[in-house]
Amino acid sequence: MAVKVVTDSTCDLPPEVARDLGITIIPIYVRFGAAVYRDGVDITPGELYPRLVASEEHPATSQPNPEDFAAVYQEVSRDADAIVSIHISSKISGTYNSAVMAVRAADYGCPVEVVDSAYNSAGLGLVALAAARAAKSGAGLAEVLAAARAAVSQVRMFGMFRTMKYLARSGRINRAVAAASSVLNVMPLLTFHDGEIARAGLVRTIGRGMEKIIEFVRKHAPVTEITVVHSRAAEEAEKLRGWLAEFLNPEKILVSELGAGLGVHGGPGVLLVGLRRAG
Repeated sequence: MAVKVVTDSTCDLPPEVARDLGITIIPIYVRFGAAVYRDGVDITPGELYPRLVASEEHPATSQPNPEDFAAVYQEVSRDADAIVSIHISSKISGTYNSAVMAVRAADYGCPVEVVDSAYNSAGLGLVALAAARAAKSGAGLAEVLAAARAAVSQVRMFGMFRTMKYLARSGRINRAVAAASSVLNVMPLLTFHDGEIARAGLVRTIGRGMEKIIEFVRKHAPVTEITVVHSRAAEEAEKLRGWLAEFLNPEKILVSELGAGLGVHGGPGVLLVGLRRAG
């Protein structure tokens, strides 16, 4: 047996990558009215975005409850010496707290350690990848935890949103700000600071936004790993991967699609990068 890694669906890791590394993904919930869907299980990005654009009623999201975590830990513990559970920043979601509550409420027959990644999407995914690779190499609990915590300190994240409309509809920003950005035809740049999403400027064109992403990566170079995440922007994501060849072999740059759980808030047109700094 070995250390097993659990994360949540806001990690935006491709299913085949998670599967190859033995990562268990617990889905967050997406709610359209009375209907409840499990992110990545009952609803995919391809199913979300047409409905999101057409719907008058904006969907909501909610974290897995402690019982959800308990069921996953119980299942994973059957083949594990220990579990490292890595999740979206506790400052923007209750997912981490649900995991902690589940750990405190029961004995799973092995240690379960919960890690706050301080990110979501590509940032969370990079932390989970670091832990899973350590676990796959045969590392023990202390080493896997160290790998995860080192990644938390080395990861950075930056991206652009095509519109503020969906951030406003989901209550993430003020509707007046979103309306003004639409009138002015500007797109927001966002990053993370101390576990929270922070504004990083505005751009008028997609091309300029992509240039800002490159500038961000250059600022943090050298890097050992880059992930590009997009929502309905595959062409731009592949173009960005080519531009990022300045920093890393494009074949080593992971490109993934923003899951439904985060896509509810970002809408179509999101383009972001997560990177891991060297050292």
